[in-house]
Amino acid sequence: MTIGEVRELVQYVTNAHGETTGVLVPLKVWEDILKSWQVFALELGKVDEAEPKEQILADLQDSLRQVKAGQTFPISELWDGIDV
Repeated sequence: MTIGEVRELVQYVTNAHGETTGVLVPLKVWEDILKSWQVFALELGKVDEAEPKEQILADLQDSLRQVKAGQTFPISELWDGIDV
């Protein structure tokens, strides 16, 4: 399921002022998201265990350098093309 498909299925909760205050997610979608996160976390753990600590540190330092230089992206762009 793509992010776009998930967005089509969720319902937004608003307050009396019309401000969005929450999201209702169908149970099946929520369960699918949780399963995907579990699989992702397991795979990420395998990658992290195989990657040398020096490389992880270098990647973190590079990320911090990019943030300091203002080289960031809106979260909406980072999610483009990711399937859930």
